[in-house]
Amino acid sequence: MLVECLRWRVDNEIDSILSKPIVPTELYRDVRDSQLIGMSGYTKEGLPVFAIGVGLSTFDKASVHYYVQSHIQINEYRDRVLLPSISKKNGRPITTCVKVLDMTGLKLSALSQIKLVTIISTIDDLNYPEKTNTYYVVNAPYIFSACWKVVKPLLQERTRKKVHVLSGCGRDELLKIMDFTSLPHFCRSGSSGSSHHTQSANCFSINHPFHQQLYNYVKHHYETQGQAEPAKQGSFHVGFPEPEAERCVIAKTIESELHKFENRNGLAVSIDDRKSSHETLANGDL
Repeated sequence: MLVECLRWRVDNEIDSILSKPIVPTELYRDVRDSQLIGMSGYTKEGLPVFAIGVGLSTFDKASVHYYVQSHIQINEYRDRVLLPSISKKNGRPITTCVKVLDMTGLKLSALSQIKLVTIISTIDDLNYPEKTNTYYVVNAPYIFSACWKVVKPLLQERTRKKVHVLSGCGRDELLKIMDFTSLPHFCRSGSSGSSHHTQSANCFSINHPFHQQLYNYVKHHYETQGQAEPAKQGSFHVGFPEPEAERCVIAKTIESELHKFENRNGLAVSIDDRKSSHETLANGDL
C-alpha cells in the first residue's frame, strides 16, 4: 500500500499540487460554493475540526478534476502545514483530525454524486489513511437514516466505531470535545443547516480565514517558483485509483437504497415538486 501510494504521488506530481492554484478566482469561488468543506477550529485536545456540507454540496459548477484537485490540496495543506504547526504548538505529535458531516438538504439527487464521492473517498483511503479520528454526523434526515441502516453492517468494525450519528445539530455533544468558537456554523444554537449563516461565521465561505490562508499559501508557492506569467486556467489532472471491492459494494448499496426510497416516495416527491413549482411561479421568481 505504501509503495502504491508513493507511486501515485510521483506519477501525479502531488508534491507540487500546493503550487497549482485554481484560477481564475471566480472558478475557485464556484468550487468553494459547490464543494462545501472548511475548518471551523480545534478540539480541546488540539485536533483540527473539519466541517463538510454533505447534503448541500452540488459538485455542479466545475469539472470532476477541479473538485479532486481542491480536495487533495486541502489534504496536503492539512498534512504539510496545519498538523506540523499544531504539533509544534502543543509540544506533541497531532496527526489526525475530526470531521463533522452536515446532512442538511440530503436528497435523492445525491445519486448523481456517488461516483465523484467514491473517487474522493478512494483517494483518501489509499493515500491518506487513518487521518480522521472521528466522524460526527449531524442534521440527518430520514433518507440518511435509511441508507446508514443498510451500509453500517458493510463497514469494518474499526470504521463503524469512528462514526457517531448525533441528534439534531449535535451542539451539546460536540461541546463536550470542543469550545463553542470551534463549532461548525451549522451546529450552533438556532442553526438550521449549512446555508443559513453569514459569511464571517460560515467556514465553507471563500472569505473564511482557513480558505484565505490556503488560497494565499498556494498562490505564494506558485509565485516563488519564479513564474513570470499569471497562472493559466486548467485543472490539475490526477489519476483516479480503482475503488476497492468493499467500497464498490457500499456505493451500489447506497444507490440501491436511494432508488428504493425514490420508488416508495415517487408520488409524494412529484406532488411536492409541483407544489414548489406553483409557489415559485406565484412568487414571480421565474
